Amino acid sequence: MLSDTLSNELQRYAIGPRIKALRLRKKLGLVQLAGHTGLSPAMLSKIERGQMFPTLPTLLRIAMVFGVGLDHFFKADKEEPLIAIVRKEQRLKLPSPPGEKRPAFFFESLDYPAADRRMEAFYAEFPIDSPPSEPHQHGSAEFIYVLSGRVVVNVDGKETALDAGDAIYFDSSVPHSYRREGEGISSALVVISP
Repeated sequence: MLSDTLSNELQRYAIGPRIKALRLRKKLGLVQLAGHTGLSPAMLSKIERGQMFPTLPTLLRIAMVFGVGLDHFFKADKEEPLIAIVRKEQRLKLPSPPGEKRPAFFFESLDYPAADRRMEAFYAEFPIDSPPSEPHQHGSAEFIYVLSGRVVVNVDGKETALDAGDAIYFDSSVPHSYRREGEGISSALVVISP
């Protein structure tokens, strides 16, 4: 079963209505489309009404019947300015690194719906018992603004302690890591340039 966040994001693409529009344009009934795709008319009806989301192989079967690529179902109908809104209750809290009993921090993507992002923004939370993160490197630049507590950032062997309200910008192509210091949970806004 899909979470509300995933379901809402899939609804944004309106895959079912796009399939129905293609079917009606070709003047095909559900039974005829089922014959071409090998899928049941009941399944196709559920997909068209948004009661079920097709897997990629299923969607590819449908796309091949209409002679369109998979991108047909995911691209915007018209070019509009990019606006992506992420509500607090829609965000997923993920551990870093994944699968650890005591992760270095938890993060939530603040801009995941935006395609072709020029930056990535995260809310990071460092629990009281969190170990330092492993040194890592990526992209070209990183910006951290500490919201609460204290975060120590190590960039290429040089440590800088940041308190609430402090910020740091650095070259993220060199090894860097983070750790919480002091009492209580620390949190920060992290922006990465890929």
